[in-house]
Amino acid sequence: MKTNRRCRALLAVSLNLMALLFSTTAFITTHWCEGTQRVPKPSCGKEKKTNCLNYSGNETANETNQNVVHYSWETGDDRFLFRYFHTGIWYSCEENINAAGEKCRSFIDLAPASEKGVLWLSVVSEVLYIMLLVVGFSLMCLELFHSSSVIDGLKLNAFAAVFTVLSGLLGMVAHMMYTQVFQVTVSLGPEDWRPHSWDYGWSFCLAWGSFTCCMAASVTTLNSYTKTVIEFRHKRKIFEQGFREEQNFLDQEAIKYFRERSVQPVTPSGELPMDSAGCREPRLPPTAA
Repeated sequence: MKTNRRCRALLAVSLNLMALLFSTTAFITTHWCEGTQRVPKPSCGKEKKTNCLNYSGNETANETNQNVVHYSWETGDDRFLFRYFHTGIWYSCEENINAAGEKCRSFIDLAPASEKGVLWLSVVSEVLYIMLLVVGFSLMCLELFHSSSVIDGLKLNAFAAVFTVLSGLLGMVAHMMYTQVFQVTVSLGPEDWRPHSWDYGWSFCLAWGSFTCCMAASVTTLNSYTKTVIEFRHKRKIFEQGFREEQNFLDQEAIKYFRERSVQPVTPSGELPMDSAGCREPRLPPTAA
């Protein structure tokens, strides 16, 4: 019983640790959603020779004189670049088409005003989700390494299951709220940011993987609690049944002994016979037949 309970507790701790690592990684990374943005090509110059609009005429004159009308034979999508971007809870980063590297800006500033409250609620839910995972993980470790009795282990097990279930529900709500905010931002966000195409990234997969591990840990903890209680009750029932049988056996032996004593012969003088030690045995009242 103790070995099985320890194995179940170890499995729950492992799942909770995975959920905690996944959720923390997803929270601090910027790959919840990723895709491409369609932006106009910049003008070609001395430093920019590719992926740019090459206007006819003198390039130097065009750069210095802003009143010159520029003509280009490129039309449709040829006039645009498709730059890669990725977005998280805190920042949205996109490829820098004029230089190497990326430039990032706050996703909270990009979200429409009507969705900022939902986004902040999502952030708070994510923080509470991680904190409750830490509490559940601590209780599971206490139950695994420092629980001396079955009763104390059951109490820690029950509290760990409650905290883990609550954290999983908060995590699910937080992920769904962020998804809603991002979809609204795609439609109503700034013109220079709106994606041309997008999909969910690996941070989003880690977030939902964390939720899955969290719920698996809670189910394992509840299962361990239920099995321990059932085994404990079963063992107590067997003990009580054995104690009753032993008590009945002793009662039957006592009744048999007193019945045998009650039918012993009496001496003619009315005295009870002597026992082996030379003492008279006490007279017992006859039992009803």
